[in-house]
Amino acid sequence: MSKILWKSLLFSPAILGATLVFGPSAIATETNPGTDLATEFATINPEQQPEVATKNTTSGNQLKSLDKAQSPNQVSVTVKENTVAQAVPSSSIDEIIRYSRENNRTSGQVTSVSQLRDVDPTSWAFQALQSLVERYGCIEGYPDRTFRGNRALTRYEFAAGLNSCLDRIQELIAALPQGIGKEDLAALQRLQEEFAAELATLRGRVDALEARVTKVEAQQFSTTTKLKGEAIFAIADVWGGQRGRVAYRERGVIRDNPAPRDRWDVEDRNNTVFQDRVRLEFQTSFTGRDVLHTRISAGNAQRWNSLPYTPQFNGGFGSDFVTPRTSEGTLQYFVGSTGDNSVVLDWLAYETAFLGGSKLYLAATGGIHSDYVDVKNPYFFDGDGGNGSISAFAQSNPIYRIGGGSGGAISFGLGGLGSFLKGTSITGGYFAGGSGFLSTSGNAPGSANSPFDKNGLFNGNYSALGQLDLNFCDTFNLALTYVHAYHTTGSDIFSAGGSLAGQAGGSGIVGTGIANLPSSLLFGTGRGATPVVTNSYGVSGNLRLSKYFSISAWGMYTDATLIRRGSADIWSYGLGIAVPNLGKPGNLLGLFAGVEPYVTGVSAGPRSAFSRDMPWHIEGFYKFQLTDNISLTPGVIWLMAPEQNKNNDDIFIGTLRTTFSF
Repeated sequence: MSKILWKSLLFSPAILGATLVFGPSAIATETNPGTDLATEFATINPEQQPEVATKNTTSGNQLKSLDKAQSPNQVSVTVKENTVAQAVPSSSIDEIIRYSRENNRTSGQVTSVSQLRDVDPTSWAFQALQSLVERYGCIEGYPDRTFRGNRALTRYEFAAGLNSCLDRIQELIAALPQGIGKEDLAALQRLQEEFAAELATLRGRVDALEARVTKVEAQQFSTTTKLKGEAIFAIADVWGGQRGRVAYRERGVIRDNPAPRDRWDVEDRNNTVFQDRVRLEFQTSFTGRDVLHTRISAGNAQRWNSLPYTPQFNGGFGSDFVTPRTSEGTLQYFVGSTGDNSVVLDWLAYETAFLGGSKLYLAATGGIHSDYVDVKNPYFFDGDGGNGSISAFAQSNPIYRIGGGSGGAISFGLGGLGSFLKGTSITGGYFAGGSGFLSTSGNAPGSANSPFDKNGLFNGNYSALGQLDLNFCDTFNLALTYVHAYHTTGSDIFSAGGSLAGQAGGSGIVGTGIANLPSSLLFGTGRGATPVVTNSYGVSGNLRLSKYFSISAWGMYTDATLIRRGSADIWSYGLGIAVPNLGKPGNLLGLFAGVEPYVTGVSAGPRSAFSRDMPWHIEGFYKFQLTDNISLTPGVIWLMAPEQNKNNDDIFIGTLRTTFSF
């Protein structure tokens, strides 16, 4: 064996002692070399002065419900490339050498470990420090006579300290006149024996950890599927008083302001309720730029039991008739609820990005237009989830509630228009589906999955949307929307493809009863109901004045053609103010006022008089973000002139919503 090797063994205790002193922090930071090592070199600033001083033996003078998704393979490749590129940069080696040779003016030479005030003689590291200081002289203390041994150690500092000790060892080896002594060999043998048990224990723990990791990798559900869930607990109630009739029919004539004998005092038909809704969504990615949405839903929430302004009355022809049930005041968690906690697949859709900023969306069931377009209503809109507005009306422009079901959409980014409109896009979508009166076959006309008459993709309910998104800047954006739709007899216009079809009283989500079924104004006139074709035009916008203040607004007009009967005009407006992070991060104050969809005119002959008062909807809520996964939202809704009749008393709806998100 060469003489140099033997001499190196002589100083192995010093090397081991330095490892014990500098090692704990280094071991504590040791992680998977395939990931954290590259990150660590990327985040540590080599220019930062190390706090632990070492002796210098040589004096000397350096980050949309898609484009951001990545598959596991892509992530793995990226990490490995970073590791190779950054793990051993030449500049880092230079920094280590500079650390070891730099003359640190703030440190002082320590000739005895007893000079260090914060090193207890009973400490386990006292002997190692004593050897390094008194025998090898390669440790320095701070001017205040402290060593600060409990401070975290970076890899740079560890390498600098170790290099200083190695330099000292080389000097001592060169100065030795003879070879390795027996005392040094005995010390080396003793250290090997003393640490044999620890090394064996560490080896066993590593083997056990590898076995557990292998088991987890083999039994995991999927490397590309994420589970997102939401559970809503809500207490709610409705308060209202006497009412006036929406319209009065006598001998085929419709007129407003019925005589006093025609008024009813309707008792409150609603009780305080405790309701729930649960959504579990599996998000699967195959390429890193696509998502398959598979969502199941269950809930016991049911829409209000005939709000105190929708009574039954005789139509004047000897048969009873019920005015269309209003959809005003619908709470957002009513949407998608099955009413009895039965579990259903309420959304199955696939979306993928292509050609840069373009996207493709396909829905097998449960698709709605707001799935693939931006509704320009941040903070209020969350897909009828439990972290936005408390009502369905304040979620988005009602134009996005027209139609839904099965179909698809495609969106093209228009980045070529220049930086001023770099986020501009144009989108087109088509959905078929919905629900109406049951046919003799037991099928609801308009269902996209039914082969019966007045069903299917092109022979039943359908809606086609076109939208131009104008994103002028990060703080202001606008959307111009057009929707053409066909509604079979008895199908509500603002039903989002029948999202409330499982509950009693129709499937309209927002708007007055006659706005959802304008052909109902023909009942009692001898003309009967009819299919409806609608052409709707909408504008939606959002202005973010700061990260703590946002304003949203929209307007909508629908031209409804009552086939072979006439037409109706439907309007809606809305304005919302959001104050996010009020009180603490995650909190949200929301104030909203608007007019739910209502009919302003019907051209169906001389017998079409009815009330045209604006049905105002005023809403306020405050979300307390209790933890990262739990929020509590109290809120109140005030409905004025419900069912577009000022003779109806105002209605108040209160709710306390608790949302668990995971």
